[in-house]
Amino acid sequence: MKDPDHGERPSESGASAAGRGEAHKLVPRGGKGKRRRRRLSGSPSAIATLSGPTGEAGRPAGLDEAEPARKRKRRRRSKAARAQGQGAAAAVGGSGAPLDAAITDKKNQKRSKKARHRRGLQGRPLAAGTKPNAVERPGESPRPRGAEAASVSQSQQRPENLRAPFVAGSEPPAPLYAALDLGTNNCRLLVAQPTRPGQFRVIDAFSRIVRLGEGLGASGRLSDDAMDRSVEALKVCAAKLNARSIRRSRLIATEAARSAANGESFLKRVAEETGLELEIIDRETEARLAVSGCSSLVDRETKSVVLFDIGGGSSEIAVIRIGDNRSSRLANHITHWTSLPVGVVTLSERHGGEHVTPQSFEEMVREVESMLARFDGPSVEALASSGRDSGFHLIGTSGTVTTLAGVHLDLPRYDRRRVDGLWLSDGEVSAMQARLLSWDFEARAANPCIGPDRADLVLAGCAILEAIRRRWPSTRMRVADRGLREGLLTDMMADDGAWRRARPRRHQRGFGSTPAGEERSRAHEGNKA
Repeated sequence: MKDPDHGERPSESGASAAGRGEAHKLVPRGGKGKRRRRRLSGSPSAIATLSGPTGEAGRPAGLDEAEPARKRKRRRRSKAARAQGQGAAAAVGGSGAPLDAAITDKKNQKRSKKARHRRGLQGRPLAAGTKPNAVERPGESPRPRGAEAASVSQSQQRPENLRAPFVAGSEPPAPLYAALDLGTNNCRLLVAQPTRPGQFRVIDAFSRIVRLGEGLGASGRLSDDAMDRSVEALKVCAAKLNARSIRRSRLIATEAARSAANGESFLKRVAEETGLELEIIDRETEARLAVSGCSSLVDRETKSVVLFDIGGGSSEIAVIRIGDNRSSRLANHITHWTSLPVGVVTLSERHGGEHVTPQSFEEMVREVESMLARFDGPSVEALASSGRDSGFHLIGTSGTVTTLAGVHLDLPRYDRRRVDGLWLSDGEVSAMQARLLSWDFEARAANPCIGPDRADLVLAGCAILEAIRRRWPSTRMRVADRGLREGLLTDMMADDGAWRRARPRRHQRGFGSTPAGEERSRAHEGNKA
């Protein structure tokens, strides 16, 4: 066969040193060291042709010279391995001395050593059952090397030696923390690990509406159906916690378990059926945790804030005044706080949540205003030089304010990333409340940011929000899709010194510090409070 560009290629048997200079330039070299190369005679056109008589093993002559150097070296190794096997078989069978195989094995060891030096850590993987730089112990039979290793059966190899290599200088993963909040309306769980100072990354999250406080205002006790729903949700949380190695956790229950006559017995049932030990926190602790969870949303320029958490059975309000020296914990700046014994569940049950008229809405607002009138807190004039001053604003952390934000943005589906930290003006909040009040129950349930589970609660939350806005009028309000769980995680990590990388505590040294370059924000599955 002739090549249309270069003519006929000479066979391998006829190759000589006639064209050594030209062939030497075209044949790629495998490295700096000298390599055994076949010299071909003729012009460079003779090397480029792959057709012609076949060489060894039925391959076309000169194919080794035309293909890349890496493939040629790989083929030479396979030939050396076959030679090893033949030498080992000859040694075992007694048909001859394995001298040639030993020489070939010695050459291959030198070549592979040079190749590993050039490739660094990206060399070929170790064979099964081998260990680099193995040291023979006294009393042990030496491991087979060279040609003898080919006779070792697969059953005699030790797969346990194949472990993932430890990369020098790498840091162990950060410890995991867990926070569970069993409220009057929701059961929520977060599992996270610390990242940058004051921040963490959520590993797992869970939220389910259980309505534990359903009927609590009328009977004073937790109903059987409400407890059953809560226990089922807590079983899911227990499975998530048991599936991970949690360094520290805190599981709390709030107003429903706190005010119910059978709250303690319910927690005993939870411990028996799920294995979770929940603690009932007081209202002051609940207010401080709400502030801790929203600390990253308070700007450095802010001088005073009224933060409120509208829950299912109670509403916590904290007045925060920040001076020139801001503490690392925002909860240390709380000057006044209160907990109103009213929430979206209790208020909607007293006034009706499905069919709300402007008159019934105003009645709900006045009831909450009468409760706020008994709160000996500072006025808006005392918090800022003017009620419209930029150094004062409101922060709302609840399902009510996140729902208003979602409706304001006309989201086709609730998106926590767009809602958390959003600023709403006073006029926008009033417009959203009027819009929700104009909808009937079916229209509210059809909205993707409300849904049927919250359609009868959202206007009761708007009434509580309206009473707070009348007491502390402000030009703007910031929306926070976070709350007690984030506060629990922040406090636990701060107590353990999880963000002090330079000086970790003694009991923390086994975990190490967090890797650099973690994302700045906590991107977890958004669930409304």
